[in-house]
Amino acid sequence: MSPARNPAWSLVRGWFAAVLVAAAFAVAGAVQAANFQPLEIATKSGVQVFAVEMATTEEEKQTGLMYRKELADGKGMLFDFSPEQEVTMWMKNTYISLDMIFIRADGRILRIAENTEPMSTKIIPSGGLAKAVLEVPAGTAQKYGIRPGDRVAHPLFGGK
Repeated sequence: MSPARNPAWSLVRGWFAAVLVAAAFAVAGAVQAANFQPLEIATKSGVQVFAVEMATTEEEKQTGLMYRKELADGKGMLFDFSPEQEVTMWMKNTYISLDMIFIRADGRILRIAENTEPMSTKIIPSGGLAKAVLEVPAGTAQKYGIRPGDRVAHPLFGGK
C-alpha cells in the first residue's frame, strides 16, 4: 500500500501540516506584534510621550533596531542595562539615523548622542553611569527640546 492511500499516513500528514501552519502564524505574529509601552519625557516645553519597545534580553539588546528601514515619529526602543553602568552603543547594521538618549537610574537624562551615523561601528559612550538608553528617530531631541537633565517617566525608573 502506498503512503498516499494509508489512512494512518494521511492522518499524520494532516497533523504535521496543521502544526506547520500554526507555527508559521505564531512566528509571524511575534515578528509583527511588538509590545509598545508608554514613556514620557518632561522638557521645558512640555511633556513628550513616546511608544517604546523594550530591549531587555541580551539578544534584544544586541539586535536593537538593526535592519529596520524606518522608525516613526513618537516611537522608539528602550534598552534596559540594569544595574546602572557605563554603556556603549554602535550603529552596526542600523540603516536609520537615531538619537540615543542615555538615562540615569533616577530617570534623568545623562547625555544625548544626536543624529548618529547609520551603519557605523564607531563606539558611542554613555559618558557616565546609565541604566537605560532610549533610541528614537534622528532629530527627535532637537524637535522636542529634549536636553540632559530632563526627567523620563517609565516603570524602569520607578515612575509611571
